[in-house]
Amino acid sequence: MSNTQLAGGDERIVRRYEYDDSWVLVADLGVADEDLDVDVVGATAIVVAETDDGVSEAEFELPGPEASVTTNNGVLTITGEK
Repeated sequence: MSNTQLAGGDERIVRRYEYDDSWVLVADLGVADEDLDVDVVGATAIVVAETDDGVSEAEFELPGPEASVTTNNGVLTITGEK
């Protein structure tokens, strides 16, 4: 397993875990699940979040297509197979 941690300009924490046959991308976005909208297009995840300051958008490059998306308490989890 290898893991990578990234932080954006807004100090959000993003971690990517790579296993032999799969990968996981986890981001703590700090917003309610109902305020998140995620679309996966090819190998890109497009995340739109509604906050008190307005709407913000982020894109994450994924290690591969065919990803599944879940959210729980503002934590976004995207998983896929290699």
